[in-house]
Amino acid sequence: MPGTYGLEDLILKLSTPFYIMLIGLEILLTNRSDRKSYSWKDSFTNAMLMIFNGGIDLLFRAVYVGILVWMYNYRLLEPVENPYLYWTLLFLLEDLAFYTLHYVDHNSRLFWAVHVTHHSSEHFNLTTGFRSSVFQPLYRFVYFIPLVLLGFNPADIVVMYSVTQIYGIIVHTEYIKKLGWLEYILVTPSHHRVHHASNVEYLDKNMGMCLIIWDRLFGTFQEERQDIPTRYGLTKPVHHDGLAQTVFHEWKEIGRDFRQPTDLKTKLKYLFKAPGWSPDGSRQTTKELQKEQINHMA
Repeated sequence: MPGTYGLEDLILKLSTPFYIMLIGLEILLTNRSDRKSYSWKDSFTNAMLMIFNGGIDLLFRAVYVGILVWMYNYRLLEPVENPYLYWTLLFLLEDLAFYTLHYVDHNSRLFWAVHVTHHSSEHFNLTTGFRSSVFQPLYRFVYFIPLVLLGFNPADIVVMYSVTQIYGIIVHTEYIKKLGWLEYILVTPSHHRVHHASNVEYLDKNMGMCLIIWDRLFGTFQEERQDIPTRYGLTKPVHHDGLAQTVFHEWKEIGRDFRQPTDLKTKLKYLFKAPGWSPDGSRQTTKELQKEQINHMA
């Protein structure tokens, strides 16, 4: 799909100076305030993770695009002829596909081990948006297969994802407060601050990329509350140096659990059940933590 690569390249060229301008403005605001939104070391880590993610995406691109093109030959529906309706439907369905991907990333430990990199920073700023889940390009395309079968061109799917990623990045900021009625429709910076918080009340909430309607529909929405200041990072902070530890620390924990003297069924549960699951209840999942907190407050 040479045309797709050209359009993606144009999107990158147009968005890069936009990102640089916004990051520069955010750094300026940070230096003039008491906020500690930025750490140069953390921002460097974010940049390196973005480069590794982009490299894996480029290396694997021919494979997953080839699979999507092949699946398109077996589509169940023909493309919608009206271009306005076509692109509107693609936007809505691709945003829903991303919500599903993101939900699974948070609720299955195998995929959380990939995605946890994005949440491990204790800072929240525009560069956090580039703190990529390095290996996500290896499986992200699977969630786009239903779109292909519904008659959406793989090239259009790739382009739409590139465009919506721009919005997904710029919501990583502390400098935009609540946005009135838009809070009911869009994923706003306020919603995404909740998503990155490690407070029990905020865990595994607000999964959408652009639209918050999916979270409201499926019960994963949580409003940012003034009485619960956001605390960024993980419930179990990872104190380390080095990119390898940042990327692989959860895999090491999975390996440690796999070495426990248990049967295969239990080992698979360690891999696929929610992060925090344990056979003896010695650890807690998000739902268990939230249920315990509700019971404690009752």
